[in-house]
Amino acid sequence: MIRNICTKMSLGAALLMGLAGLARAEIEIQEVTSPGGIEAWLVEDHSIPFTALEIRFEGGTGLDDPDSLGAVNLMTGLLEEGAAGMDARAFQAAREDLAAQFGFDVGADTLSVSAKMLSENRDAAVDLLRAALVEPRFDPEAIERVRGQVQSILRQDAQNPNRIAGRAFYEAAFGDHPYGRPDNGTAESVAALTREDLVAAHEAALTREGVHVGAVGDITPDELGALLDELLGDLPASGPELPGHVDFGLSGGIDVIDYPSPQSVALFGQRGLKREDEDFFAAYVLNHILGGGGFESRLMTELREKRGLTYGVSTDLVPLENAEFWIGSVASANDRMARAIEVIREEWARIAAEGVTQTELDDAKTYLTGEYPLRFDGNGPIAEILVGMQVTGLPQSYVTERNAFIEAVTLEEVNRVARELVDPEALHFVVVGRPEGLGEAEAAARPRVTLPEVALPAE
Repeated sequence: MIRNICTKMSLGAALLMGLAGLARAEIEIQEVTSPGGIEAWLVEDHSIPFTALEIRFEGGTGLDDPDSLGAVNLMTGLLEEGAAGMDARAFQAAREDLAAQFGFDVGADTLSVSAKMLSENRDAAVDLLRAALVEPRFDPEAIERVRGQVQSILRQDAQNPNRIAGRAFYEAAFGDHPYGRPDNGTAESVAALTREDLVAAHEAALTREGVHVGAVGDITPDELGALLDELLGDLPASGPELPGHVDFGLSGGIDVIDYPSPQSVALFGQRGLKREDEDFFAAYVLNHILGGGGFESRLMTELREKRGLTYGVSTDLVPLENAEFWIGSVASANDRMARAIEVIREEWARIAAEGVTQTELDDAKTYLTGEYPLRFDGNGPIAEILVGMQVTGLPQSYVTERNAFIEAVTLEEVNRVARELVDPEALHFVVVGRPEGLGEAEAAARPRVTLPEVALPAE
């Protein structure tokens, strides 16, 4: 037991040392192909006996069958709830004995696996992780336990105004496409999932086709190649066809979802840009100025600082694998939400008509280029960056060239993109609450979504 405690403490120390060392080092990426043909990007660093792996499988919850929504999410939650000859408790004990850290997550486009392991325990940690990925047990008691956790989350989401707004926004924007479906499924669909549904989801979601791997730390290319084949070589070679592209389907307007609360929350958005669009960096800088720059953004200044309409408002460009849009969020008291929406529209129109100033552009560049190196603050974050670059099709040179792309954005360019992309007439709001002044004349007349039946809180 004393040995286990010391080993776990050494892993924490290794993480801190890696954070300090790799933050200063120049990132040199090596391409690695395993004997079995699995590709990965590696940043080799032997200063500490520690390795981080980040693995992404393409597809994510987008692979859910419409008749078994939530299967991929529930399956992902079960990956470390027993594998091979170990039940859930034995699996967790084995992981703790190795001082290894595993993480499993899933989203609309990818299923993610994170692993951190000490060099002295690497082979055993890889064997354990392989069991989780290749031989999950899906024991009945584990299924019911995790199903209960998911259902609890769904019940909470059904009474969370932000979650209600999100579900309504995405369903209205993307309809029958997987982006329009709830990642976690519904109460009804999760309750109906069978073990066979989970086995099918596992076979579809974890395949060698479309897998991306980033590795950082105390491992050589040859060692990584052997690790990849051991870890992933027994997964299916290919899976089902991935979902296709879908256009952002909302035009200008407001949908109001009645919810008894003293404040309203809103999501708003319009079409965006593909990540590979030549105007993406100009739009990225533009978004920072308009609503992505925290307290320095125009929307925060106008809504919070000048008018006291909200504690926070933000925007973001979202280039998903199969859709691209510009989204924002705001919360305000019911008697102020109508005015908050009015000001957002005004600022959307002003930046489209007038553009930004040279000072705003210079300040945005200074911030965006200054914060970028801070992302490389340890083995795990670097591995995540490597795999994210692969998923989005970015070259290895992006690590060193990214800030140059930001610096190259000119005032003429960013203002041209503002004129061409920012569309105040297309801005659509989904509001959850009881906002005053957003009646039938302003709100959408027809329901756009079918919300789950929930017990609303007492008024």
